[in-house]
Amino acid sequence: MTRHSTNPWLILVLICFAQFMVVLDATVVNVALPSIQKDLGLSEANLQWIVNAYTLVFGGFLLLGGRAGDLLGRKRLFLFGLVVFTTASLLDGLASSSGMLIGSRALQGLGAAFISPAALAIITTTFDEGAERAKALGVWAAIAIGGSAVGLIVGGALTQYFSWPWIFFINVPVGIAVFFASLRYVPESKDELAHRSFDVAGAVTVTGGLMALVYAIVQAQQKGWTSAQTIGTFVLAAALLVGFVVIELRTKAPLVRLSIFRTRSLTAANITMFLVGAGLFAMFFFNSLYLQRVLGYGPLDAGLAFLPFTGGIIISAGFASRYAPTLGVRPVAIGGMIVTIAGMLLLTQLPVDGSYVRNVLPALVLTSLGLGCVFVPLTLVATTGLVNEDQGLASGLFNTSQQIGGALGLAILATLAASKTSSVSGVSQSQSLVDGFHVAFAGGAVFVLAALLSYVSLLRRRDVERIEAEAATAPVA
Repeated sequence: MTRHSTNPWLILVLICFAQFMVVLDATVVNVALPSIQKDLGLSEANLQWIVNAYTLVFGGFLLLGGRAGDLLGRKRLFLFGLVVFTTASLLDGLASSSGMLIGSRALQGLGAAFISPAALAIITTTFDEGAERAKALGVWAAIAIGGSAVGLIVGGALTQYFSWPWIFFINVPVGIAVFFASLRYVPESKDELAHRSFDVAGAVTVTGGLMALVYAIVQAQQKGWTSAQTIGTFVLAAALLVGFVVIELRTKAPLVRLSIFRTRSLTAANITMFLVGAGLFAMFFFNSLYLQRVLGYGPLDAGLAFLPFTGGIIISAGFASRYAPTLGVRPVAIGGMIVTIAGMLLLTQLPVDGSYVRNVLPALVLTSLGLGCVFVPLTLVATTGLVNEDQGLASGLFNTSQQIGGALGLAILATLAASKTSSVSGVSQSQSLVDGFHVAFAGGAVFVLAALLSYVSLLRRRDVERIEAEAATAPVA
């Protein structure tokens, strides 16, 4: 690793500020959706795409963002992403129609797709493998997951006391400040020997395929799973994704060098993160709906209700960053997933006449304590044992797994929940909603259980020996 005169922890602070904006904007709109719908006259279907446009473009272009950082320079792509993200945030706030807002959200997701993999690659090339990197990634994990909960609080406060455009305007001064500070202090790194070409066809096919897949799932509840439109969209998604694989096998400079999946630890971490993300996104989405539509909370109160979740993430991520390298990344992550499953199963018991303290809070705390112990070990496993030239690709894959897993998981669970709600008769509207939420929470627990089984079966002791051996030579302070 090349040493730089700039304090690496200052670099980490700047990188985390940018990542905080990226993660925050994945959830900040949730509590503001009713206000946005009223002001812009959006339909229910278009309202979903305010969230999906960001998440899908973000996840779909993360691979291109990671590869471009390796080739052109991680700092350069990080700064470019900040410009795109900040500009799109301004356009979001100025949006006067649903089309403009959805389009700006997609542009915002594109900026995030360049920021996030470049940011993680900068961290992994700034801090040595072992204790120092574990501590840095502990901070990263707290920002990555905790930012989602903070987004709900910020979104609630700004929506309630100002108006929904301010949930986007707040990014503008932060983005400008981080840009100029990073321009001065963040070091540049890239693969000087790499073949300088871009796999545009690969980026288009994978992004289009994923968007078509989620669209098919979202529309299936309305059109029917066996309708010609649903089946046709699934076929289109499959064709695009198969085309992506063929392109990657044949192109000289692929977006994703498929041979990287021969690294067993990286493959195991990405499959596990994909499944954990599928359960995590649903947990936020349906808890927010339960608090507002069943318990009658306002935007700010609903956001504040997630504050203990953030605290739990900070505590558990700190524990994991300190002890995962020494106790072992496998047992810490396994324990975290078991606790997460228990928390989600507790959510399946939420009653119509429940209370926050008695019913919601214990499940939130339990889930947060589990998730922090999952993300740090998974990040270590996904980014350790690789040469620096592959760090951008590896971090892009890891972030893609979380975002795409979350989008697909939410689409599936929202469809199942809606089907359950519409099938219930002879009960109150609140009861039918809660019955649907129960299905979604149970489905989220199933996703995390699948993640646990995948992790245990795919990751072996020898696959993580390097992480634990290097940590043993540099004890965590």
